Amino acid sequence: MRLPVQVTALRGGSTRLREASVVEFAGLEHAILVSSLPLEFDDKVRLEGSRKADTADATVVAVQYHGGQKAVAVKFLRGPNHWMMHS
Repeated sequence: MRLPVQVTALRGGSTRLREASVVEFAGLEHAILVSSLPLEFDDKVRLEGSRKADTADATVVAVQYHGGQKAVAVKFLRGPNHWMMHS
C-alpha cells in the first residue's frame, strides 16, 4: 500500500508543521509512514487523505531512523480507521 496523505503535527501554539507523505502500511488501528517532521513519541498528528472525509487523528507510538529517513508508527485516537483500508 502507498497512500498519499497530508500530515500535520498537532502541537500547542499557532505554528502548524505540515508535509505531504505516504502511508506505507495501514491497519484498522495503526499506520506507518515516512516523515521529515520533528515528531517524537506521544506527539499528536492529523492524517488527511484526498477526500475531505478522509481524516484521522493519531498519536506517535514509535519512531525509527534508517538510512537518513524516519519511519513513524501511529495509533489512531478514535478507534478503527476504515478509510485507509478502502483507498
